[in-house]
Amino acid sequence: MASIKKAWFCKSCGSQHPQWLGQCKSCNDWNTLTEEVLEKETKESTSWSSGAINTPLQISQIDRHDEERNATGDLEFDRVLGGGIVPGSLCLLGGEPGIGKSTLLLQIAIKKGRNVLYVSGEESVQQIKMRAERIGIEDDGCHVLAEVSTVKILEAAEKISPDLLIIDSIQTSYAPHLDSSAGSVSQIKEAASEFLRYSKSRHVPVILVGHITKDGNLAGPKILEHMVDVVLQFEGDRHHLYRMLRSLKNRFGSTQELGIYQMNNQGLQGVTNPSGVLLNQREEGRSGSAIGVPCEGTQPLLVEVQALVSPAVYGTPQRSCTGFDTRRLNMLLAVLEKRCGFRLGAKDVFLNITGGIRIEDPALDLAVCAAILSSNSDIPIPARTAFAAEVGLSGEIRPVNRMEQRINEAKKLGFETFFYAELSDAKSSSSSIDCVTIKIMEQLVASLFG
Repeated sequence: MASIKKAWFCKSCGSQHPQWLGQCKSCNDWNTLTEEVLEKETKESTSWSSGAINTPLQISQIDRHDEERNATGDLEFDRVLGGGIVPGSLCLLGGEPGIGKSTLLLQIAIKKGRNVLYVSGEESVQQIKMRAERIGIEDDGCHVLAEVSTVKILEAAEKISPDLLIIDSIQTSYAPHLDSSAGSVSQIKEAASEFLRYSKSRHVPVILVGHITKDGNLAGPKILEHMVDVVLQFEGDRHHLYRMLRSLKNRFGSTQELGIYQMNNQGLQGVTNPSGVLLNQREEGRSGSAIGVPCEGTQPLLVEVQALVSPAVYGTPQRSCTGFDTRRLNMLLAVLEKRCGFRLGAKDVFLNITGGIRIEDPALDLAVCAAILSSNSDIPIPARTAFAAEVGLSGEIRPVNRMEQRINEAKKLGFETFFYAELSDAKSSSSSIDCVTIKIMEQLVASLFG
């Protein structure tokens, strides 16, 4: 029997300490050290990894033909990854419980003509079968295994030689040679390390499903995100139909792309025209509503910004946001009060981005200000009007990138007026949309509200 020793691990960064400390020396977080029992690795646990020894090669001798991306059959998933999944890559998919992570990966796993091993440590094979039947997808190209031991999982993978290995989830997987329980810092690190060695040595892409904490961060040590090649975040409001897939880290492509899915009886379906879907329930002629044109990656979106401004009944004004940064809202309110003279300090301001999505593009600033001013004066914004610009602290309207694509997207959906910064170099290719350039916030107020 191998010798057993104890160690203290930080739940935030995963660093190891010989004894308990109130504060982690690596990440300076307090009360994050937990004690775990370690056991040295036995020879039987690494029997799957025996193989040829890699030899150093010159860059000119390396053949890239084997590194071509493989399409998963899901257009939104492939676009977020940068065109498909790279052989030998290790991906981590995180999201809230019940958001649809397992459904999304099961749909990818059972695409026709693929040899995929789907491993679940949270469901039995009968439950996975029921879920596949519920979404109406069934195929013989997917192998399903209910197992949590990394040794047994990798031995099964050696027999099947899959084109894609999916682990649901990394928190339920454990290495038998460690005495700590599944989900602990040492188990997550060791299990991820074994799957990493398998993906690199066998040239097989591996997708890991990860849990998240109450703060929205991926559960487990931070080193887990450093070990993997791609970190994907699956988010959205479970009470809405739409889900968003973002890339937080991607060694093989951009992290600016956004995939949008719609949840229905057939599972998760990619949304090909997100702008039209997000605006299909909009009621025109109401104050406090404006259309912004943010750009997520290379794809411009048209989203509705709703604002409600009312006197503060309880004395202390409230500032509440859904889908938008609250600190940025406070900054925009200060600009409107200081530069434009609107007394908003004693009023409640509520802001909502419809559809349950979250936007971080600063190009939405102008639409947010227009919606707030419209609700404050109770004057509706003219129909078929869109906005895209950043607002500075001095009240200036600043240009944003990809302006020509934003204008064309608004024109495609029938919008007639488009407000953006005066210094933008965009040129409309058609006279069917009226492009209004403004330089300061006062010009927007004069154009919309007289």
